[in-house]
Amino acid sequence: MRRTAVGAALVAAALAVTGTPAPAAPAAPALSRLAQEIGRQALPAKDGWAAEGTGTTGGAAAAPDRIRVVRTRAELVDALGGDNATNATPKIVYVAGTVDGFEGPDGALLDCADLADPGYTLDGYLAAYDPAVWGRVDPSGPLEAARVRSVANQTRQTQITVGANTTIVGLRGARLTGLTLMIDRVSNVIVRNLTLTDARDCFPAWSPTDGDAGNWNSQYDQISVRRSEHVWVDHNTFTDGDNPDSGQPVHFGRPYQVHDGSLDVTHTASLVTASWNRFAGRDKLMLIGSSNTVGPDVGRLKVTVHHNLFDGDLQRLPRVRFGQVDVHENHYRLGGPGFAYALGVGVQSAIHAENNFFTLAGDVDVADLIQDWGGTALTERGSWLRQGGGPARPVDLLGAYNAAHDPDLDGDAGWTPTLRAAPVLPTPLVPLVVGAFAGAGRLPL
Repeated sequence: MRRTAVGAALVAAALAVTGTPAPAAPAAPALSRLAQEIGRQALPAKDGWAAEGTGTTGGAAAAPDRIRVVRTRAELVDALGGDNATNATPKIVYVAGTVDGFEGPDGALLDCADLADPGYTLDGYLAAYDPAVWGRVDPSGPLEAARVRSVANQTRQTQITVGANTTIVGLRGARLTGLTLMIDRVSNVIVRNLTLTDARDCFPAWSPTDGDAGNWNSQYDQISVRRSEHVWVDHNTFTDGDNPDSGQPVHFGRPYQVHDGSLDVTHTASLVTASWNRFAGRDKLMLIGSSNTVGPDVGRLKVTVHHNLFDGDLQRLPRVRFGQVDVHENHYRLGGPGFAYALGVGVQSAIHAENNFFTLAGDVDVADLIQDWGGTALTERGSWLRQGGGPARPVDLLGAYNAAHDPDLDGDAGWTPTLRAAPVLPTPLVPLVVGAFAGAGRLPL
């Protein structure tokens, strides 16, 4: 029987998203054959920037005694080789069930009060640094110092470091909650098939000079990639769970924000591929480049973002400084209270956006899908739009932006991506294919 175009695209996507099987090798006996194969899979050839050069294999070379199934925070830290980033022994870590970053040594869950320095209380902090009393200057003094010590306590508890040559795979239903995976100063890491929820900050900082009215800023991303190379983040789901920022109180006239990014790539990191993930209902999502300062980031921050579902998110989809970032075949479902923008064009950024599909609520102005953060150019082509229940149609996002804003952004970011594992899909097929395969629970585990 003759295949339809949609059927062919779905079959091609199903073959592509599972990665490149490595030769059979011993693995933990409790794991299914498919789980063993997925644990040893490498990033497919040419699949984004993480495939450049030596590619990304994670823990594919792990010996049998370096393959672990973990169910607790302590087991996760131990399987990663201890709470440090220096263990480069190839390793494969399978997560089963829910691992909570707030789990204490005795297995009981800690709360923010358990991590607070004796000199810190939120009520005391609010009283001391109320702009009506303190003014519009950065907090200082004993209460701020106690908050900083509290942050250090939480960092030791909820920030889990990942060494080089590591693959972390979630088994069916696996969840990491209340923790950050910190990938810093390492190479060759794969993270797949996990649901990451609520990497909350117990002690957000008040920044009175951030914007016109000040802002609360939190410390912890769900996955943070810093000073690292060859990282593949694939088929994960990122959410705030039942603790969204929209449910937080307002202090000093600004939302008390307890979450930071989903997947931030900063501090000279490069050669990262983020594929087939679902980002659901989050605010600050993907920051690529952490500073406007021209320096070590120049020539770095090369990231590919493909076949992801951005579902009800508000901003940074992604926001880019410096790097060459390939954003292709993603589905954006956006709109509602708090929506800010999708593509952030920052200082010396070079975003190439191709064949992305935007499903928008009626209250979103197409011209606001792009935000100028000091950049000069954006390559954008093949975009399609469906808004407010209307028909799908091609759309010129850059043209809409330039018609409504000054100065214009140039339409040539100065480079053409070559690292793509397959030809791009026709844009009208993107929502169907991404909807079928993006997020945790879609790999055969």
